[in-house]
Amino acid sequence: MVQRDMSKNKQKKQRRKHSAEYKAEIVRLCQESGKSPEAIGREMGLSGSLIRNWLGQANIDAGGGREGALTTSEREELARLRSEVKHLRQERDILKKATAFFVKEATS
Repeated sequence: MVQRDMSKNKQKKQRRKHSAEYKAEIVRLCQESGKSPEAIGREMGLSGSLIRNWLGQANIDAGGGREGALTTSEREELARLRSEVKHLRQERDILKKATAFFVKEATS
């Protein structure tokens, strides 16, 4: 059996979280300076594709997105609703099992 070098897996980069204010500042900087997202990314230690995503989302939030594109607030609401649906389904499944248990107990 071949052993794999586990140190490669441990070197995986952690996903960084950026505040809304930081994203807005980078978008503003990119829009006002006229520099490309890649140039701003090199200066700030970010990838150009990440900044392009932020620029695209800022455009959608400003009402300039394509048909059906979700704004940031709509994305947050969708995530919240999906979480709530998951929680409610778990509660429903627990109640189904409890009902089946009590019906079984009552008929025994």
